[in-house]
Parts: sequence; structure tokens; C-alpha cells
Amino acid sequence: MKQFTTQQLILLRQRIKQQPAIIEQLIADNSVALNNPLHVPETALATWNLYYYCPDHGVRLMWDRHSPASHCCPVDGRQFSGEPYDGAWWRELNGLNAKACHQLGVLWQLTGEHIYFEKVRDLLMRYAEFYPGYAIHGDIPYNGPGKMNAQTLCEANCLLDFTLGFDCIAEALTAEQREYIITRLLREGAQFLIAHRTAQLHNHEVKIGCAVGVMGLVLDDNSLLEFAVNQPYGLRYQLEHGLFEEGLWFEGSVHYHFYALQGFLAFEKLAMGTRWSLLNEPYYKKMLSFPLMLLMPDGTFPRINDCIYGQEKLDHGHLYEFAWYYYQDSQYAAALKAMNQYHPRLNLDAFLYTRPLPEQVPELIPTGHLHAPDCGLTLWRNAAKQRALLVKHAPYGGEHDHYDRLNLVLFNGAEEILPDLGTTGYGAPMHYTYYKNSATHNTISVNQTNQPPAISVVRQYHESEAFCWLDAEVDWRQTPPELDSHTRVQWDSDAWRDVRFRRRLLWLDNTLIDISNVQNPHRQQVDWTLHLHGKALDVEGELATFSHTGPLAIMQDAYCAQLTNSQPRNFGTALNGQALWLHGKAELWQGKAPDNPAIEDLSYLVLRSDDKSPEFVCAWDFDNQQPITDMQVLPDSEGMRIALKRGENVLVIDITNDETKLPRLQRSHCPF
Repeated sequence: MKQFTTQQLILLRQRIKQQPAIIEQLIADNSVALNNPLHVPETALATWNLYYYCPDHGVRLMWDRHSPASHCCPVDGRQFSGEPYDGAWWRELNGLNAKACHQLGVLWQLTGEHIYFEKVRDLLMRYAEFYPGYAIHGDIPYNGPGKMNAQTLCEANCLLDFTLGFDCIAEALTAEQREYIITRLLREGAQFLIAHRTAQLHNHEVKIGCAVGVMGLVLDDNSLLEFAVNQPYGLRYQLEHGLFEEGLWFEGSVHYHFYALQGFLAFEKLAMGTRWSLLNEPYYKKMLSFPLMLLMPDGTFPRINDCIYGQEKLDHGHLYEFAWYYYQDSQYAAALKAMNQYHPRLNLDAFLYTRPLPEQVPELIPTGHLHAPDCGLTLWRNAAKQRALLVKHAPYGGEHDHYDRLNLVLFNGAEEILPDLGTTGYGAPMHYTYYKNSATHNTISVNQTNQPPAISVVRQYHESEAFCWLDAEVDWRQTPPELDSHTRVQWDSDAWRDVRFRRRLLWLDNTLIDISNVQNPHRQQVDWTLHLHGKALDVEGELATFSHTGPLAIMQDAYCAQLTNSQPRNFGTALNGQALWLHGKAELWQGKAPDNPAIEDLSYLVLRSDDKSPEFVCAWDFDNQQPITDMQVLPDSEGMRIALKRGENVLVIDITNDETKLPRLQRSHCPF
């Protein structure tokens, strides 16, 4: 057995006597396989688990082992049948069968109870019977095909668990059974994965490399290991080329960062101590540590780029248990302690890679600012007030990007005021029609189209006790470097031709000032968008249609007014309400459009202009005791002066267009 030595197994069997609850947990987690007759598809029926979503609400349907042809929405009880839901049902069953092979195989090793051995043996033998005959199929865009499933990624995930389960029971199989499973399932699967690994940086290729590498370790096949680890686009290549300097995975999504890391560490759990392991290279520690620097005041990760609702939670015990076991970094212990507040360490990884947690650990949620220029994220914090602002000035991340350069995410009082919505299941229509669009982010869109890939440039960055300042620009006249990863063209380059977007942000103790300038030489329709968790309290204007096409054609109760000079807008939020002041020459639109999940609405606020050089100023007021009562903005040839009045106090801010100079703040009773 390659997962554990004889001595390790002896220790695990002794430990199980002190921790019998893990047995109950594993039995419960695999109840579908244990409590039902063996059910394995005889032909290639499975499609994609991300089709298993309600098209109306964007939530996952309720999977039922006994209902392969009827699928229920948990929001309104609506039943769905036929494709794509039936095929997605089979994908879920394949995944549960594969997981059972691994986890029940471990149970067999821990308890010696033959029922677990028999279930794993029968599953492996049945899949080995049918696997060579499964038709290669799959029509998922920009994804390789599958056999038992409809994409190479899903194939790799299932084959990994099949291989681990085989490793657990191999010595108890007959020679004929071992050869049957190895030949018809494992090697057949390995050759399929090798044939369909793509020459690109991608989380899919990591998972494929992981599965092939684990097969190589279990089958003592160095040719599989060489392919998995050292060949171009193997695991080493992905680490060397797929990480930003700070340690974030290039796809720019915290979810996919952990998804890729899950693949790497699944391989390392077996490779540890062998010449194939990469654990002592610098990459994994950076990948484990950097995401913890992005935790927001409520303990979640920002849902930047593709992140399905719910995936923003710190719920990665299977990674940090192994990381704490191997690296013994106190940050990882802090992460585990935080996760254990809600989920006790009652999981397989906590049992297999157990290491006691220290009584004292560092604070998990950072209190200081973060400026990560290589991965393009800036995060300012006011820890005392549980306030945070994230600015995304990241490079283009490929297939899982959301076309939202200079997008903002804002928390106040640990409440997400200005959210990044993330997305829903990719098979649900709203993934492409709504969530994955520039117009549904807190940035700009042109003609309701998506931003093409572009280079974000930080002109100036400053942080001090007095204030923080970020001056960043995106210039669509420049051609970005080509990304070594396949993607889908979902933007309109002609609409964005020659457009430039400069966003300057000033972070004060009780105010955030946002200055946006757009160079729009062809006079396209520019929409500067905010969407807030809160009810709009002072909507003005005429009821009208916001857009006949594009992602915000679904906006409801849309009202349009003219923005002239400075105007306040107020929103009822879960905390104490949120006020902001707006300045510019534009149409001011307000309306409602879906939140995520799409069972409630957000309040949208959009400034629309077709001027050649629109300029918008927005001041977020976080002081409910002494609120802003007036804002005046005086532009001049050198820049602008902004005056914020709070009762008798006036804060004057002078901002120059010179990117080498910082804002100048002063108190005054006569600002102009």
C-alpha cells in the first residue's frame, strides 16, 4: 500500500480506538453507496455536474439517489427532467461511487470489516467492466472530453479516487482481480488522461497531472510520473508558470486557487518523501499563505472571477490539515481553529494527518493593508470598524475571468455593502447572461459589453496612517501579453477601441472617495456601475427601460434622472444604512436586478454618459454620527478640489492630475 506504511497503519488503527466518531462520519458521508444496491452506468450517460442548477434561481437542484429522471429546485419545488439534468444526475453518482472507493477503502484498512472491502471491490470491478466501452463524449466549451463523465477534469477526479481505493484493497484482491482493474480501469484511464491533457496553464491540467501521478505512484510506473511531474504542462511546470509572485494562482479566482492546490496536494500526500515530491519547493507555502491575506471582515474570501455562491467560505480543512501536519506554520493552525468553530476536526484528513493545534494561534483575519502588485489586488482595512475595500487591478485570468478591471468590493461593519456576485453553476443560463459580465460588476461597461483583456497599470500607490491612495488605469489601446491558457472570446473589442479608464481611490477613516475618469473618444455609451446590498431610499426620476439588450436588460423598476453637480443617495442596509455622494454630468439610473443566488435583488446605481471624457466622483460616507451634509467638486486644469462638509467642519482635498503627487488634505471653513 502506497498511501501508508505498515507502521503508519498500526498507529492509525490504534488512534481509531480513541476517535471512533470518524468511523461514523465516514459511514454517513458514504451512505449513498453503502445503503443502496450497486449502481454503475453501463454506457456513457454522465454529463456535467454544473448543469445541475435551477435555470431560474441559479441554485443547485436537490440530488436524490432514487430520482434519476426528476430533479427538484429547493427554492420553489419545481421539477425538471430530461437533459441536461439527467446526465448531470449520473455525474453526481459517478462522483459518489468514486469517493466511496477511496473512503471505504480507508475504512477497510482501519476496521478490517469486510463489508467495506466488498463494496470497493465490487465498484472497481464493475467500472473496470464498462470503462473501456464508454464512448468518448462531452460538449462542454473549452474542456476536453470524458468517458465515464463528459470532461477530462471530471474523469481525472474520479480516477484519482478509484486509484486510492484500489491502493487500499489491492493486497486483498486476487491476482486476476488486480490485473482486471489495473488493465481495464486504471491504465485505460491513465492513457485517456494523457491523450487529452491540453498544452495550457489551467486547473484542469493540474488535476489531470495529479491523477496520472498518483496512478504512477500506486502502479510503480515512472513513465506516468515523468509525464505527470516533469513534462511540459505537468505539475512542476504549472507551479513554475502558473503563480503570481505573491503566490496566487493565475486564474485570479480564490476558488480556483484552492481547487488547483487541492490537486497538487492530493499528489503530494502520496509523493511525500519520494524524489517526485515538490513539497520543499517554495510554491506550496505561498499558495497556502497568500489567500489568508485576502480574508474579508466576515471571514470569507472575495468572490472575484468565477466563484459559485458558497465557495467563498473558508472551508478547506482537507488542505490545511495536511499543510499544518507538514509545514507546522501557525497561520495554518489559525485557519484550522477558525474552521473548527463551525466544523469540528471530524474529517478524514484531520484523522490521517493529525497534529494537535496550539492553544495560542495568530489572529486569522488580517488587520493591515495589502498591496499585491503582481497579482493585481489591493485591500485596505479598518479593522476596528470591520471595514475593507478590495480593488481588482489584476491581469487577465483566462477562462475564469469576469472582465472587470478596476472592480470594487466593499465591506462595512463586517457586512458586504458592495459585493462581487461571483457566479452560479456554469450550466445555468445566468452564468453567461448575467453574472460573468462587466455590466454586473462595480466598474465600467461600454454599450453593455464586456471589457476585452487589458493591462491594468498602477500609477501610484501610497499607504500611511493618514490615508491610503491608489491611482490605477486600464488602457484598451494597449495589447496585453498573450496568456498561455485557452479562453472564450466574450467581449466586443470594437466597442472598447481606444477607451481608457482611470480610477483613483482615497481611503480615509470615515470616507472613501472614488474618482473615475474615462477617455471615450468614439462617444460610446459608458455605464459606471455600483450594485449594493441595500434598499434604495431616495430614488428620483422617470420610470424607463434601462437597456433592451445585454446583461442588465433584466433590470426592474429602473428610474432615470439627470445628475448635475453633487447629489446624495441613501440605502437601507443591514447595518446602519449607507450614504454616498455623487458628482458628474451623466444620467443617473437606479433599479433592481438579481443578487446571487437570484432569489433576491440588489440595488443598482449607474451613471451613464457618452461624453468624450466623462468624470465621476463618488464619496462613501461611513460616519452616521456626523454625516456629510454637502459635497462640492471644483475641477480645474491641474486637477480638482473636493470639499466635504460635516456640520461646521469642512475637509478640503486637493487632487492633481500629476500622478507623481499625492492628494493634499486640510481643514477649512472656506473651501472655494
